[in-house]
Formats: sequence, structure tokens, C-alpha cells
Amino acid sequence: MLRITSQITIEDWELTEQFTRSGGPGGQNVNKVSTAVGLRFEAERSPNLPEPVKRRLKRLAGRRWTKDGAVLIQVEETRSQARNREIARERLAELVKKACEKPKRRIPTRPSLGSKKRRLKAKKERGEVKALRGRVDREE
Repeated sequence: MLRITSQITIEDWELTEQFTRSGGPGGQNVNKVSTAVGLRFEAERSPNLPEPVKRRLKRLAGRRWTKDGAVLIQVEETRSQARNREIARERLAELVKKACEKPKRRIPTRPSLGSKKRRLKAKKERGEVKALRGRVDREE
């Protein structure tokens, strides 16, 4: 069981781990030991996640979200299988925590009169600088 918040926990049946051989350094040992971890979380079928959290999780997961509503997390950072498992679970917990946060609604504001005047003044000064860049007539 993976505890995310005080209300949300992920049960063991919702998680499946798959171990594969990882690339990178490791000498001859790398061909024998399956250290890379693929963690699959059945988010769409999870009874513990509220519907708005599932929607936000889908948006946050991006390419890691599968067609059947699961989140896939691939970790092959260390040469230790146990550490890679921990990292994968931490990343999943972090992702779900982020999905639990309700985004603040943006309140549209209008620019102040002073900011408008400063902007127009800067544009005018820039235009004057550019106007001076033309060809110079040699009148002697």
C-alpha cells in the first residue's frame, strides 16, 4: 500500500511492476540482471482517486498515460533494482500529489494607466532611434 495523502492511498492490486534489463554501464553484469523498473498504476479503475484528481492526473501524466487509463513510470537510474523500485514509487506519489492540488483560478486584470503610458513612451523612443538609422545625405 502506498500512502499519498491522508485521504488517498494506492492499494497493491492497483500497481504492477515489471523488471527489464537496463542499458548503460555495468560491464558483463548488465546482461544478466534486470534492474530497470516499469511501474504501472491503474489510475482509471482506482476507487481511491476522486474524478477531478483523475482528470488532472491524466493531463499531468501526458505521454505516460495509456489508452486503457494506466500511468506508466519507467526508471533505470541506478544499478540497484530495489532503489529503482523506490524511485518509481516516489515519482508516482509525487505525480498523484500534484494532481490533488486544485489549480487556482486566474482572475483577469487590466493594465494600469501608468503602465500603458510607460509602454507607449518606450515605443515612441524606440521608433525615434530607428528613424535616425536611415541613409545620410551628404550636403556640404
